[in-house]
Amino acid sequence: MTVDTPVRSQQRSRVETAGAWTGLLRVPGIRTWGPFAVVVAIWALIAELELFPSAFFVGPGTVFETTVRLIERGILPSYIGDSLLRLAVGAGFGVVIGVALGFLIGLNKYARKFSWPMLLFFQAIGDIAWLPILIIWFGFSLTSVTLVIVYTVTFPLIISIVAGIDSIPQNLMRAAASLGAKRWRGIVEVVVPAALPGISSGIRTGLGYGWRALIAAEIIIGTSGVGFMMFEARRQGDVSHVFIGMVVLGALWYATDALILAPFEKETVERWGMVEGIGR
Repeated sequence: MTVDTPVRSQQRSRVETAGAWTGLLRVPGIRTWGPFAVVVAIWALIAELELFPSAFFVGPGTVFETTVRLIERGILPSYIGDSLLRLAVGAGFGVVIGVALGFLIGLNKYARKFSWPMLLFFQAIGDIAWLPILIIWFGFSLTSVTLVIVYTVTFPLIISIVAGIDSIPQNLMRAAASLGAKRWRGIVEVVVPAALPGISSGIRTGLGYGWRALIAAEIIIGTSGVGFMMFEARRQGDVSHVFIGMVVLGALWYATDALILAPFEKETVERWGMVEGIGR
């Protein structure tokens, strides 16, 4: 017969509490929306307590009402559509160029040694630093915004792919060659799968940077889009538009990750056991 001491009771209580929290977090709805509910509750509480003037800080209720009005007028859907179109075009070109150059550089050790310092150099130059000269060349146009996004997406992707290829153990290539695999078959069956974590990481990083570059470009030279809406709110002194823009940006990126990036990783690198799911 085991004597139930106060220490054991306390330990058992902690284990039961931890188990309850673990089980609660496994519920899909709570796991996904629980953290957002906490943030919204804190946001509403700060607004209700009027810690800041209403001209500078509005609550979620006001933001929701303004969002509904913008949707009914067709303003918000139009701006979101413009931003997504620009991101899709710029990111599409950036991914194609980044993947092609990444493998071309990564598969040739001489090209890798020659271009690596240059890649780091251009990676260090912020995307916004290119806007002045792009405006001089192409004006306040979609071309300027697209080129900024292409630039921002391309270099992180190239660097990730090159680093991924460079980290592949040479024994894998030698093993494939000893089994009769030609160079191209070794690339397809060894290099590409081994480089997929780098591709996935590069696309995620590049798209994140591209999204930020898009908003910055829309703020500076845009005539529409979510960034333009947020910056134009300063003229009207309507801070609710700024809050709407931030919520939309976060929601769109979360949707992009959940609908595109996460399924890609799940069907490739996670399925093959090369990486584990992050935050899922």
